[in-house]
Amino acid sequence: MATEQELSQFLKDVEKRAFKRALYHVRDDEAALDIVQDSMLKLAHHYGDKPPAELPMLFQRILSNCTLDWFRRQKTRNAVFSRMSDFEPEGDDGMDFDLLETYAGNGNEQTVQSAEEHTQRVQTLQSIEKEVQELPTRQREAFLMRYWEEMDVAETAAAMGCSEGSVKTHCFRAIQTLSKALKAKGIQL
Repeated sequence: MATEQELSQFLKDVEKRAFKRALYHVRDDEAALDIVQDSMLKLAHHYGDKPPAELPMLFQRILSNCTLDWFRRQKTRNAVFSRMSDFEPEGDDGMDFDLLETYAGNGNEQTVQSAEEHTQRVQTLQSIEKEVQELPTRQREAFLMRYWEEMDVAETAAAMGCSEGSVKTHCFRAIQTLSKALKAKGIQL
């Protein structure tokens, strides 16, 4: 049986990775935070008395189910309601901010170089995240559990409710797709 401190420490350890995983799925910061919070509450409420070794598997399953529930609610809500903001272009706040121009304004060549490197790294990471988001749901889920959560094949299969062979297939296909897409963009890792 997990103690309150063990449960608390587990939740602290998993929160950032869980948020990133939820964010890859739903592509909305607030929704991802809600999903992670709901998952943590469900784990604590329903499974807080389980042994600490079982908590990671239970949490991954709860997180997956909460994410699916969110998609179901969105599908229902979108079938019934439309917001005016849905028709406006995203990020069109009228302000043009160029990070490189801001850094270049102080005349320090070293700062300009580091700003360029920083911007390239940010753009590369954004490209990788975008490609991960474009993966089919099961491939993305398997890929994130295996390589982001660092779960082994058996744990991933149990969390996804499929066979180990399916996990390997999903991961292989995800890696192939990501490799091909990133190579087409000129990104070499």
